[in-house]
Amino acid sequence: VYFPILSLPLTAGFRRSMRLCRRKSRTNQQSCYSQCPSSCYSSLAAPYEEVVRYQRHPTDRNRLIILVGPSGVGVNELRRRLIASNPREFQSAIPHTTRVQKSYEINGREYHYVSKETFENMVYSHRMLEYGEYKGYLYGTSIDAVRTVLDEGKICVIDLEPQ
Repeated sequence: VYFPILSLPLTAGFRRSMRLCRRKSRTNQQSCYSQCPSSCYSSLAAPYEEVVRYQRHPTDRNRLIILVGPSGVGVNELRRRLIASNPREFQSAIPHTTRVQKSYEINGREYHYVSKETFENMVYSHRMLEYGEYKGYLYGTSIDAVRTVLDEGKICVIDLEPQ
C-alpha cells in the first residue's frame, strides 16, 4: 500500500513563491537566493516528496483505507482484489441498509438490516462514517462496523461513490 506524502496546498504555495521570486529578482536585479525566503529556495531543490511504501510498526493500530471514485471506475473491484489478495490482513466493514432482507441473506453477513428510523437515528447521532440513498433505500457504513474490523487486527477497506 502506498501513501503520497505531499498535499496540493503545498504545490500552490510553491508556485506562488516562484512567481514572487521571479518578480523580485527582475525588479532589483538581485539573485533569487538573496530575495526569497529560505523556504522558497529550499522548495526549488525538492518541490515534491517521494511516495514511499507504508510500513506499519507492530505497535501501531491498523488503518482504514477508503477508495473513492464515481460509479464504473473500478473502486469496488479494486477493494475486492485487495481483500482477495490477503484476506488475513484486509477486510470490508459490513454496511447498514434499510432495504428488505432477501431470503438467502443473513443479517450481519451481507448487511446489517435496520429500520429507516434506526438508520436516521444513527446518522443524527454521528454514528455513520458515510451514507447515501439508492432506489429509495438508505445504505451506509457505521463507525462501529469499521471498529469491528480494526479490533480484529485487520485493515478495513471500504469504497465510496462521491455524491
